[in-house]
Amino acid sequence: MTQELRAVEWTGNALSLIDQTVLPHATEIRRIDGVDALVDAVQRLVVRGAPAIGAAGAYGVALAMIEGEREGRSRDEVLAAVARVRAARPTAVNLMVCVDRVMTRFDEGLDAVLAEAAAVQREDIGANRAMGAYGADWLVERTGVDRPLRILTHCNTGALATAGWGTALGVIRELHARGLLEAVYVDETRPLLQGSRLTAWELAQEGITHYVQADGAAAGTILSGRVDAAIVGADRIAANGDVANKVGTVGVALACADAGIPFLVAAPTTTVDLSTASGADIHIELRGEDEVLEWAGVRTAPPGSRGHNPAFDVTPARLVTGLVTERGVLEVSAGEVPADEVSA
Repeated sequence: MTQELRAVEWTGNALSLIDQTVLPHATEIRRIDGVDALVDAVQRLVVRGAPAIGAAGAYGVALAMIEGEREGRSRDEVLAAVARVRAARPTAVNLMVCVDRVMTRFDEGLDAVLAEAAAVQREDIGANRAMGAYGADWLVERTGVDRPLRILTHCNTGALATAGWGTALGVIRELHARGLLEAVYVDETRPLLQGSRLTAWELAQEGITHYVQADGAAAGTILSGRVDAAIVGADRIAANGDVANKVGTVGVALACADAGIPFLVAAPTTTVDLSTASGADIHIELRGEDEVLEWAGVRTAPPGSRGHNPAFDVTPARLVTGLVTERGVLEVSAGEVPADEVSA
């Protein structure tokens, strides 16, 4: 069952990561015992999802310390290694927040750093459980329907993307547990198929009815009345409520606005970046061209074609009906902004 799934685990002197690049065809565990290996794992999406990357980054501080002791490195060299972990992916703010949090205990030694990293992981699981309940309550009330709900989701936001349970998928799992979920429409999430490979895999583990669809089908599915709401995660949320999430999210939000159905974002407060005023200030990661020009190593575009491959897009706050965190639901499009809630 996915509630027992841990994408990130500390083994005592190394990290154990489920390799998400090979799912669903194989379940392989990668042992990460150094900074180079961790940065590579984050950048190749062996571990992915903002909260899961944050947890991995927190333990990455410990890896840098252990590796530094083993290799006889100076304090400055260890700090440089930590900085490399912190910068491994630029859009997901959880990585930076969690590394910075653990670094407040750096001078207390390895045991203190490991204790703080374990707290990061434990708190994320608790936050996911809380937002699952808040989000399910809000959706039931907001949709006002007297039957199980039909939900659309984009990318992967389950146990694989977090320390455990899930954000948007945690809300979906809560609805399922209450007998209030009819089916889930799963966008395949091009170009790396996190929806069809990972979200569908997690839903199948739970026995949840779901339909995988091309990303281009999402707007039509919404406008045809086949879903009651859409729910997604986030990699960074600006102070004004603008949301950076997997590329393709903004199209889902636009279709929901036109159809008049809720568009709900589920993310822990660690994803809210009060130092970022709006989505215009969020750095959007551009990934390699081959991800969109090839499939399984085979070129699908003409030799002269170039690839444009933003990993994320920004959904304006005006399109975000609700933002659910572990503290409750903010109705962002109605004027409730994360800056007021998180700083309170």
